Amino acid sequence: MVQLIVGKKGKGKTKCLLDKVNTEVKNILGNIVYLDKSTAHMYELNNKIRLISVPDSGVKTTEEFIGFVLGIISQDHDLEQMYFDSFLIISDQVGKDITASIERLQKISEQYGVDFVLSVSMDESEVPDAVKPLIAISL
Repeated sequence: MVQLIVGKKGKGKTKCLLDKVNTEVKNILGNIVYLDKSTAHMYELNNKIRLISVPDSGVKTTEEFIGFVLGIISQDHDLEQMYFDSFLIISDQVGKDITASIERLQKISEQYGVDFVLSVSMDESEVPDAVKPLIAISL
């Protein structure tokens, strides 16, 4: 499953994402990974959640980002959920059509049983029609 939290910059997407992940960690048995553009939210996350700063890992392109996600999944067979804050930035998608990346994440989710929740800095009206059904929260 892939869910999107969408809204313009400064609308509160990160707060929603943090609230959701901190609630979910109490309800699931497996592991959770939180990918972000920095470690700034380290102290706002439950200590059971693994925080990874994507830029610190040398990921620069969309293809590398997808490979990075697959690498994390391959190393953690108990992984149930992944949260992507600042998705457009960490996946090199700023100003690009996100449809192909989202569809790829959907296939990965189905294949490996990992749920993805993405914070996307776009107004709902800017989201491509193909991925609009995946919007869980619009701010």
